[in-house]
Amino acid sequence: MRSYTASATIAAPPEQVWPVLVAADQWSSWDSGVVAVDGELNPGEKVTIRTEVSPSRSFPVVVETVQPPRLLRLRGGMPFGLFTGVRSYTLEPSDGGTRFTVTEEYTGPLLGLIWRTMPDLQPSFDQFAAGLKQRVETGA
Repeated sequence: MRSYTASATIAAPPEQVWPVLVAADQWSSWDSGVVAVDGELNPGEKVTIRTEVSPSRSFPVVVETVQPPRLLRLRGGMPFGLFTGVRSYTLEPSDGGTRFTVTEEYTGPLLGLIWRTMPDLQPSFDQFAAGLKQRVETGA
């Protein structure tokens, strides 16, 4: 397994962070790494994400888990589990605010081959966490 993770402490309770997180069609307004998100973040729905890291490619994912205001989980990858990515967004109460964490874990028999061809995604994870924090705390 390989993974990326990023986190931020946000000066607002999870109930205020959650609506910003699940308004995926607005992500590109506060995270310059997201070009567009098509679809709704409802359980079982297919959502397509386009990113600045690979703007010509779309990444289809399925909304696996929605537990307001604590957990959002998306799953994507190749058929038969050859390569799978599971991205989890968690919000935990912390000193009157929220500890936000985004983690993506990659698994599957083709992981080694695909991992070597993937760009370093850590900056985009860090940018997402920082962008969510700024959007919630300042509204911009």
